[in-house]
Formats: sequence, structure tokens, C-alpha cells
Amino acid sequence: MSDDFLRVEAHDCPMSTCAAPAGSPCRTAKGRVAIQYHTARFRLVPSLAKVLNVPIPPVRKPGTAWVELPRPAGAGAEPVGHVRIGYARASTARQSLGSQLDSLAAAKVSRVFSEKVSTRATKRPELEKAVTLAREIRASGVAVTLVVHEHKRLGRGIDLATLAEELRASDVGLEFLTGELQGSHDPGGVVFTVLAALSGMEREYIRDRTLEGHESARKRGKAIGGASVTSDDMLGMALHLRGQELSLREIAARLVITKGARKGQHPSPATVMRMLREHDEQTAAAEPVAALEAADSR
Repeated sequence: MSDDFLRVEAHDCPMSTCAAPAGSPCRTAKGRVAIQYHTARFRLVPSLAKVLNVPIPPVRKPGTAWVELPRPAGAGAEPVGHVRIGYARASTARQSLGSQLDSLAAAKVSRVFSEKVSTRATKRPELEKAVTLAREIRASGVAVTLVVHEHKRLGRGIDLATLAEELRASDVGLEFLTGELQGSHDPGGVVFTVLAALSGMEREYIRDRTLEGHESARKRGKAIGGASVTSDDMLGMALHLRGQELSLREIAARLVITKGARKGQHPSPATVMRMLREHDEQTAAAEPVAALEAADSR
């Protein structure tokens, strides 16, 4: 629509590198009028939230030196009223939402969105509806807070960081009713940095435990993952071909799998690289032991 730019410019640009005030177009790092409004800014307008871009109109003279224009009447006005929107989530269908819904009711939220979906799911429809409604209400001039039982209900890692950016850009508050981060928080404050750090630490902890489990299984002679396609004969041929200075791709093309579902096919270069690397590591580990045994026999 021809007036899209006016609706976008009703908001300050939340991009720290731009920070254009309401009424003015976005600007580049070189102090020029940008060609397009920054994504975080036009997404503050609910009807434009899913648009790929909103161009700055010729009247704003994109590419010219940026100058601040007068702010529109009413821009930056204090919010009128306050709405609290609740969100509850359980990871599996067997888990109950009862305790979360009870705590949200006690917190006197105006509306509750709830769903049963894993944290790993890329789509959480009810959360998206809650955030969309919060943005629309906030755009109308009413203060909004998204109320959640505990921070873990919102997600982890990059999903949580993305949600934090959406809330911050929309000026939507956030409140946790229980847990380590209990209380009200500013979306632009330190709380989301803390959440992202905690999520990253948890992910690293899980990864380390998984690797420790794999290493323990290997020491006990158990295979990790799918059935191996390599064999001693394949290793011997691969070592011979490597001695002729052939590349991994060339070596793989001359080897043939002799067992399993892939019998008769060529192994991948990655499989050859892993096989040779494991052989080299085992050889390197065995050399000190062999040297010690040889010294003892003298």
C-alpha cells in the first residue's frame, strides 16, 4: 500500500545501528537514507510482519544524506492501559498443563494460549498467536506483558534469542511466575542474554555427556551409530593407495564395500578419511608402548 511507509515510520527504528526516530526513514551506517526500512522496524506493524521488505518511497530520497524529519503527532506517547497475555506449554501429550494454567489464572492474565509441543519443534502455533496478539495490542498504544510460568516454557538457544528480539522490537514486556528468573523483565534488558547463556551451557553439557558415553562404549568394543562398512582388507588397500599419494576421492572410488546393505558400492571419501584417521591414531598410541616393550626386552 502507498501509505505503508507512514505506518512504519510511526515507530522508532529498534536497530542500534540505525535508531531512526519516528517520522524519519531508516539510515545506513554511512549516514545515507536507506533503500529499505530495516526488518525489525516494519515488523512492528502487525499487517506488515510477514512482508519481506518495505521500500523507502522516492519522496524520502533514498541514497541521499540522512536528516531527521519532524516526529509525527502522538509519537512516543505513554501507553494507555495494560494487558497481560499468558502462555503455557508442555513437552508431551502426557504432561499436564494444570499447574501452569492455575498459576496464570492467579496472575490475572486476560487470555491464555496453551499447547503441547516439544521444545525441539520448529513451529509452536500457539506461541506465535500469543506474540502476534501482543504486538497488535501494543501497536494500538496499550502496554502488554507476556506472562509465562517459567522461562523453560519459551524454548532454548536460537529460538529463545529470536523470540527475545521479537518482543524487544515490539516493546512487549515479559514476566516469569516462578523459577530462577521470577519477576518482570524488560525485553531489551539483560535477562535474555542470561537465558541464551544458560541454554548454551545446557547444550554444551548434553554434548559433552554424549561424547563421554560414546567414548565409553568404544572402549567396551561397542559400535556407535550404524553398522560399519569398513574392513581390514579395505583398510589395507586404502593404506596402499594413500602411499601412492592418491586423494581421498580417488581412494574411495577404488574401494568396494563387501558387507551390509551397501555391499558392492564405493565408500564415501568421509568414510575413508575416518578409517585412515582412526588407524593413524591407534598407530600413534601404540608406538610408545611398542618402544617400551622393545627396551625391556634388551
